[in-house]
Amino acid sequence: MRPRTALLLTLALAATPALAQQEISKVNGSITAEAGQAYGDLDTVNGSIRVADGATAEDASTVNGSINVGDKARVDSLETVNGSIRVGKDVQVRKDVETVNGSIFTDRGTTVGGRIETVNGAIGLVATQLAGGIETVNGDITVGVGSHVKGGIKVEKPQGFRLNVKRDPRVIIGPNAIVDGPLVFERPVTLYVHTSAKIGAVTGATAKPFSTDTAPAE
Repeated sequence: MRPRTALLLTLALAATPALAQQEISKVNGSITAEAGQAYGDLDTVNGSIRVADGATAEDASTVNGSINVGDKARVDSLETVNGSIRVGKDVQVRKDVETVNGSIFTDRGTTVGGRIETVNGAIGLVATQLAGGIETVNGDITVGVGSHVKGGIKVEKPQGFRLNVKRDPRVIIGPNAIVDGPLVFERPVTLYVHTSAKIGAVTGATAKPFSTDTAPAE
C-alpha cells in the first residue's frame, strides 16, 4: 500500500502543473480565461484578452486589442500595443503592465509587482500598491486616493514620431496617495498634488496644491 500510495501522490503532483500551464495562442481572435481556472501564457495578435474573476494566468499579451482583468485574478504581466488595459479589484499582477497606444486603469486593492508604462495613454490608479514606477510620454497620470507608488514617476520628452502632441499631460497625486522616489518631468506638465499626499523630489515641474476631492478642471 505504501509504495502504491507514494506512486499515486507522485503522479498527482506531476499532473497539477500541466493543468495549470494551459496556454492559449492565436493570431486572429479574442481569448477568455474562464473564472477560477488556471492558465499559462495568453497570446494573440489581433484580438482582446479577458481574464475573468478569480482566474490565474502567466503573461497576457496582444498587439491589437484590449486586456480586461476581473476581480481577484492573478497574472504575471499584461502587455498590449494598440489597446487599453483595465484591471479590476483585488488583482495581483506580479510584474509589469504596459501599453503603447492605450490607457491603463487599476482598481482598489490591486497590487502590481513591477512598473506601469504607456507612450500615448492615460494611467489611472485607485487604492493600488505599485512596487515599481510609472512612466509615460504623452499620457495623463492619476495616482488616485490611497495609492502607493514606490518607484517614482517619469514623463519622458517626446522624440521623433512622438512630437505631434496637442497639450501638456496632467499629473494628479490624489488624497492620501504616496509616491516614493523622484518625480521627473522631461517635458512640460501640469502637476497637482493633494495636501494630504506625500511625494518625493520634483524635477521639471512646480506642484500645485489642492484640497478638494478632485483636482481643478482645466
